[in-house]
Amino acid sequence: MAEIMIHHLALTGVKCAGCVRSLERALVAADEVEDYAVNFAERSVAIQSPSDAAQLIAVIEAAGYGAQPVDDNQDPQIQADISRQQYLSLLRRSAIALAVGAVLMVSGLLNMMPDLTQGRGQLTAVLMGLVTLTVMISSARGIYAGAWLSIKRRSLNMDTLIGLGTGAAWLYSTVLIVLAWLAPAQLAITGGHLYYEATVMILGFILAGQALELRARGQTADAVRSLLNLQPDQAWRERDGQLQQVPVALLALGDRVLIKPGERVSVDAQVAEGDSYVDESMLTGEPVPVHKSAGDTVTGGTLNGQGSLWVRVARTGSQTVLAQIIATVRQAQNGKPPLGRLADKIAAVFVPVVIAIALLAALIWLWLGPDPSLGYALVVLMTVLIVACPCALGLATPMSVMVGVGRAARSGILIRNGDALQQAGQVTTVMLDKTGTLTEGRPVVTAEVRSAQFQGDDTLALIIASVEQKSEHPLAAALVAHLTESAAVTLPEVTEFSATPGAGVEALVNAQRVLIGNQRWLEEAGVDCRDLDEEAQQHSQQGCSLVWVALGGVLAALYGVRDPIKTDAREAVHQMQQQGLKVAMLSGDNERSARVIAAELGINDVYANVRPEQKQAVVARLQQQGECVAMVGDGINDAPALVQADVGFAMGNGTDIAIESADVVLMRGEPSLVVEAVLLSRATVKNIHQNLLGAFIYNALAIPVAAGVLFPLTGLLLNPVIAGAAMAASSVTVVTNANRLRWRKLG
Repeated sequence: MAEIMIHHLALTGVKCAGCVRSLERALVAADEVEDYAVNFAERSVAIQSPSDAAQLIAVIEAAGYGAQPVDDNQDPQIQADISRQQYLSLLRRSAIALAVGAVLMVSGLLNMMPDLTQGRGQLTAVLMGLVTLTVMISSARGIYAGAWLSIKRRSLNMDTLIGLGTGAAWLYSTVLIVLAWLAPAQLAITGGHLYYEATVMILGFILAGQALELRARGQTADAVRSLLNLQPDQAWRERDGQLQQVPVALLALGDRVLIKPGERVSVDAQVAEGDSYVDESMLTGEPVPVHKSAGDTVTGGTLNGQGSLWVRVARTGSQTVLAQIIATVRQAQNGKPPLGRLADKIAAVFVPVVIAIALLAALIWLWLGPDPSLGYALVVLMTVLIVACPCALGLATPMSVMVGVGRAARSGILIRNGDALQQAGQVTTVMLDKTGTLTEGRPVVTAEVRSAQFQGDDTLALIIASVEQKSEHPLAAALVAHLTESAAVTLPEVTEFSATPGAGVEALVNAQRVLIGNQRWLEEAGVDCRDLDEEAQQHSQQGCSLVWVALGGVLAALYGVRDPIKTDAREAVHQMQQQGLKVAMLSGDNERSARVIAAELGINDVYANVRPEQKQAVVARLQQQGECVAMVGDGINDAPALVQADVGFAMGNGTDIAIESADVVLMRGEPSLVVEAVLLSRATVKNIHQNLLGAFIYNALAIPVAAGVLFPLTGLLLNPVIAGAAMAASSVTVVTNANRLRWRKLG
């Protein structure tokens, strides 16, 4: 069976929501397509298919559109240059149309339009018609080709409306010239007015709007482009003792690569030699560089500091962290939240309805309008068709989604689908896992108390460390790290080591029996622990796990070990509560430890001693009570609850299964990012509402005005040229409003 791959294709000819609908129908009907996601704002499509790109392009071309593969590793400057060329081409064609239209319009205003009753005037009119036709073909042939294909496919779109409106104007004007030559008496019925200037002016404004939209879309898509800019092109590879600069694409697993000072790390790797500080802000958003030395991992795209690093390649191509981040951002930008799917359904029927309204309005004017009724009917038909193009409606949602997801990515928040982007703003309850989410997830020694007999014993720390380094208990590593802060220490020899699960460890050091474990186990071995009872109770109430130590049957020391609270956890919980969110803590830890941490953070609702399936049940129970639940976790045991929740947030430093189960990944692993994600979701949804409302208001007002409802009061009809400018402006307005999300202050 052929391998199923995801192909990214750039689209051409897709100009409105009707085009998207037509393309989607073709993709659904194609046997080659397993799944797809069309990104209208970016004019791209991601297709999951066992077929190659050429076959998929053939499917798209058969539907009447163009496509070409997108090279994810292509130089971003090349992509920017292509967009700029398209932008300049649109501006150039717009300028030609507007210039010709302006000359014709000024001629009309100065009463210099040709007299169709005179032979010379008829010749001038013919020349005007030919010049207009030349401009239509040279500047807007894509629009007319798209209109013809849409009619052939029976899938009407923006090109249909523009093509019918401007084509009707040119054809009407040309028919008038023929009438003036063959039947001059009929001119009185039509009024004899030519609409060549309206035709080219409308096309000029529409092309200008498309150019401005393209430029704004380029700014909107900067999230992915800025990520692509982080990918180095070249790397210094060592082979057979020779250092050679090679393209990053040629690196293979295990290759030894040099990262020079000030260079970007070329690929995900493990440090073999060297010492440096690496700026990982592109990955985590954290501005403080991280120290890297032998054994540490480095991520492709991060920025090396002043030291040199020799690394071994660990991941290449699409498996690198940066490539996966780019894929995640693109996937989310391709997604459609429920609001977007609603807009798509409306847009799908919008064009046929507009054509029906335009024809009905024209018939009414032809039947009831004043003389020349035919001329009035044509103006109404042309104006309604052009003013009602659903560009703004189609752009309303995808533009906001692209900007919102891109801004989130720059903050270290990876939103994996459009539903999550909308749903996060509707959250009412946040369930926070304790270990690794609110706490650091690595226990540290927070208290050390020695009995009177061992107060001045300098060897005690080394004896305890030598025994604990042989233990696999999670608290043992914390003790060893605490007791051997100096790397130069020499630990004494340990013999007769044995461990009792759930109790402690025992060994012989310097001919002394050493016991390290819980209080009950030591007391069962005959050790009197009463001297440190008061201190033990105090640290236990602070949520510490207690480790007792005895030497030669005598109590020597007591250590309090605790998983410290993350530095931003308190502020994060406070911010959530300020936003009106209910905050609860889920933990598999014991009730006492969980409640101590919760009390310090200001969390009242605590669920302790819960197994993974119980965490899922807690989330489900709250959902049944009408809560929209966000679950925040980092471990394998959190995966069921992350899937169950309305929105699952995974810490970026957590397990792979937790990250795969989540809707949102917090790359810095800071709970405060949950608040930022919720606020960004609310801002994005509000922006989508603004865009949709603006598009609906525009069409609700523009169509009746274009149809002539104000004529009985004012005696004026909406000029088709103004209609074209208004339609173009509506699209630019939507794109501009979406771009406000890039800088808008949250909260």
